Amino acid sequence: MSKTTRSPIKDRPLRLPGQSLQEERADIWADKIEPWLMMAIFFLVLAGWEWFRYLNPQWTSPWLVTVFALLVIAFAAWRLARQLPRLRAIRLGMEGERAVGQFLERLREQGYHVFHDVLAEGFNVDHILIGPAGVLTIETKTWSKPVRGDARIAFDGTRLTVAGRTPDRDPLVQALAQAGWVKGLLAESTGRRYDVQPVVVFPGWYVEASPGAHRPVWVMEPKGLPAFLAREPVRVNAEDIKLAVFHLSRYVRSGERDRSPAI
Repeated sequence: MSKTTRSPIKDRPLRLPGQSLQEERADIWADKIEPWLMMAIFFLVLAGWEWFRYLNPQWTSPWLVTVFALLVIAFAAWRLARQLPRLRAIRLGMEGERAVGQFLERLREQGYHVFHDVLAEGFNVDHILIGPAGVLTIETKTWSKPVRGDARIAFDGTRLTVAGRTPDRDPLVQALAQAGWVKGLLAESTGRRYDVQPVVVFPGWYVEASPGAHRPVWVMEPKGLPAFLAREPVRVNAEDIKLAVFHLSRYVRSGERDRSPAI
């Protein structure tokens, strides 16, 4: 874009569900896999050319280049194998966040505003809902289910087990920290205090919660969220909803503008 023209887009678009994972996946491919794949292809082509020359009347030895090609290919395959588990986990996470994000979009009909993949310093909030029942932060956990055995998540209000095991990283602690960050962000930007409800959703899992176990964190399959919201009283009036939405939108767009390279 020349210095005499400018973009007609004034504000950066809001983020999409799973955008952080998509960006991480792209970074892994660009930084840790693609260069070595390109080098492997280069040496493979070079070795093929040398063999072509070798099989022609003009004699030459392709062995040295072939050895280099095989070494680079082996190293590239090793690098790819090391990154495959993380790439699979990222893909699974992206699918889960997108599925939950599309489901949450339906709540707009009930007066809720939806934000996806809100970035903070060193972490992100998968989804934020702002509406009549208040402000909710939603952490999506898309975990693989066991083929056999217990395939349920149990939650007693303080402890969460997945298929009978305690997860290595406690999503409840993560959800509470995210809700605290959003609460502080809104208080600083709006000058008003909003109660923020942390929610952890597990797409595709059966969640068994003990009675009264939905405080201070809600744990559920995402399809159960509308029923929870329908039972909640109106906590935020229309004016405060607009105020929170405005400031959160400005925060997200400002962050995207700072992250985008100058054109």
